Formats: sequence, structure tokens, C-alpha cells
Amino acid sequence: MSESAGDSGDELSVLRARVAALEADKAAAPPPHHRLRSFFAALLIVIGCVLVPLGIVASWTSSIVGDTDRYVQTVAPLADDPDIQAAVATRVTNAVMEHIDLQSLLEGVAPEQRPLAAKALGKLGGSLESAVKSFVHERAQDVVASSAFQTIWTDANRAIHTSLDRALTGSDEGAVKIETDTVTIDLAPVIDRVKQRLVDSGLDVAAKIPEIHTNFTVVKSDDIGKVKTGFSLLQLMGVWLPVIAVLLVVGGVLLAVRRRRTLIAAALGVAFAAIVLGVALTVFRTVYLNALPADVSPAAAGSVYDTLIRFLRTSVRVYATLGILLALAAWLSGPSRPAVLVRGLWHSGITATRSTADHAGMNLGPVGPFVARYRTWITWILVAGAAAVVVFWPYPTAWVVVGVVLVLLLVLAVVAFLAEEPAGDTSASPPEKTA
Repeated sequence: MSESAGDSGDELSVLRARVAALEADKAAAPPPHHRLRSFFAALLIVIGCVLVPLGIVASWTSSIVGDTDRYVQTVAPLADDPDIQAAVATRVTNAVMEHIDLQSLLEGVAPEQRPLAAKALGKLGGSLESAVKSFVHERAQDVVASSAFQTIWTDANRAIHTSLDRALTGSDEGAVKIETDTVTIDLAPVIDRVKQRLVDSGLDVAAKIPEIHTNFTVVKSDDIGKVKTGFSLLQLMGVWLPVIAVLLVVGGVLLAVRRRRTLIAAALGVAFAAIVLGVALTVFRTVYLNALPADVSPAAAGSVYDTLIRFLRTSVRVYATLGILLALAAWLSGPSRPAVLVRGLWHSGITATRSTADHAGMNLGPVGPFVARYRTWITWILVAGAAAVVVFWPYPTAWVVVGVVLVLLLVLAVVAFLAEEPAGDTSASPPEKTA
């Protein structure tokens, strides 16, 4: 009898263990509708992350192509770039030398001016042609290094942008043609100033040089004349495509079952997508420069490329910084031991500061209870305000994002300080019963 009872007990234990295992498996396995939610959440986040680089490029295209002031602001520093100045000086020198007939020009010099011209050219030594070329090149360098060149460069780019906008978007051909697959600037104003410098330096024969129009290549690509539709589409989607990408990511996070983990993954995915775009821009730079013809200065072309995509790289850094900071914030709000430790240190610091203030006799009056009562609302309002600052800041940088986050942390610390219960405050404790 005892053996049968023992066998029954063993079988019962086994059955209970099996039931417990089945219940554990059932609890671990997500329900079918959870799996469906997870699938669509992941799909939305992946699509949003894929659209992030396209959104960054669309926003940059809309800004550069559609905003003349923004374009001029972007390319204005090129006037002070040594590689650009050297390339322009060389292009102007070659253009001037093509229109100088040394023999006829020197024969036309008045007898009383010949010693002055010979003296000016004789200082340079070498053959007559190389001496004249060196002399012209020096005057060209003087012009491109002056403030006058900055004005010429800015005015020329402002004029070229209006036509470039029309040409690339297909609204009108304008003055700039895309038939030659290049975007160029006419250096005639620079040449005129070089001619004047030559005359002022004693070479009056330079005044007889006819008006010269020569172009300096700003952008050259075999496909630039074939991308009107693409530019038009990117310019049209410049505002909405980044918004769509962010909304897809947010929708995926809200749809997910485990939102904190999903938020961390989504934020890191956005940061990764932005970094991939940054790497692609670096790779394309090498490809673009290697495809340039031999008569285009690689150094100058590299400076133009780096300057044109300067704000595009800034946007890449902003998205990467935002993604990393958001992932870090989500992780710090989680239950992991390091996150709990960090939050404990934060709270301990606030408590110690408030305790010191209480011992110093600080009285917050009704402010403390008010902040403590509405602390959650105040926190969300501050977070929303910080997000609005980043969104509506005109062309924010990564440092702007970091600065906004630091200010937000400081304000949140002040809120936590105000909401902290004073040391030794027992007003919230129930009164003790007396006999």
C-alpha cells in the first residue's frame, strides 16, 4: 500500500513539473497577436531607418537648390580657400596669355614706355613668354587674394544659383545650361581687374587685351543634365521625407510590445543609417574626384565638394547624435543594474543638495509642493520644449543638440531639487497615536 502511495506521489510530482514547464513555455512564447505587432513594428522601423538618409539628402537638396541665400552662404567661404584661389589664378593667367601677342604688343609700346615695361618684365628673368606669364600670374594672385574677389565670387554664385535652380528643377532653362554637364562661373570680372593691375604695374599694353570670357568649373558630372526629375522630387520631398521617416520610426516604437527595448534599437538604427550616409559621402568624394578630367584641379574640386556638402555632413552628425542620445536616455530609464545605479547617484545628489539647502534655512514656500504635485507634467513639457527647440532651430548642429540636452538635464535637476521633500519633513507621515 505504501509503495503504491509512493508511486502515485512520484507520478503526481512529475505531472506537476510537466504542467509547470508547459505554463512557463506558454508564458515565454508571445501570443500570436504580439508576434504580429512585433513584425509590423519592426517593419515600420526598418522602413523609417532606410528613409532617414534619403530624408537628410532631400532636406539638404531643398535647402541648397531652393534657397539662394543658403547656397551663397554655403559657397562664400570658397573665396578664401587657397586651392580655389590658386585654380582661379591659373585659369585667369592662361586665359590672358592666350590673348597676348608678345611681339605685336611690345612693338606697340610707346618708346618712352618701353624701358618701364622692360624693367618690369626683366625682374622676372627667363624667356619673355615665361616672364610675362609669371608677371600676369602674380597680378592674378593679387586679385584673387583681395576682398574684391570675394565680392565677385559671391555675386557670381548668387546669379548662377538662380539659373541653376531653374535648370535642375526643370522650371526654366535660365542662363545656366546643363548641356555640357558642368556648372561654371564666368571669370570675366576677375580678368578685367587683372588687366587693370597689369596696367597699374607699368604694362600699359595690357589695356589693349580684348574682353575675355572664360569659365571656372564649380561642378562637373556626366549625369548632371539627366537628374532634373530627381532634383525636383528631392526638392519637393525636402520637408516631408524626414518627417515621414521619423513618424514611421515613432509608429513602430508605439506599436511594439517591449517599447523601451524597441526604442533603443530604433534610435541606434537611425544613428547607424545616418553614419552610413556619412561614409557614403566620403566614398563618393573619392569616386567623384577620380572621374574628373585632367584640366580640373583635384584640390579645388575637393574644396568645392567639401564645402557644398558641409551642411549635409552637419545633418548626418545631428541625426547620429540624436539617435545615440535617445538610445542612451531609454537605456538609463530601464531596469538594468547600471541604469539603476546611475539613477540612484542622480537622486542621491539631488537629495544631498536639498538637504544642504534645508540646513542653510532655504524656504521654497508653495513652490516645492506645486512642483512635486505636477512634476510629471512639468517633465514632459520640458522634454517637448527641448524637442521643439531642436526641430525649429534653423539648421542645428550636433553641438546645438548636445547643448540643448545639457540645458534640459540642468532644468530637470532643478525640478527634481524643487520637488524633493525637505530633510526631516514628516508632514506626509500619519500622526502617531498617543495613549
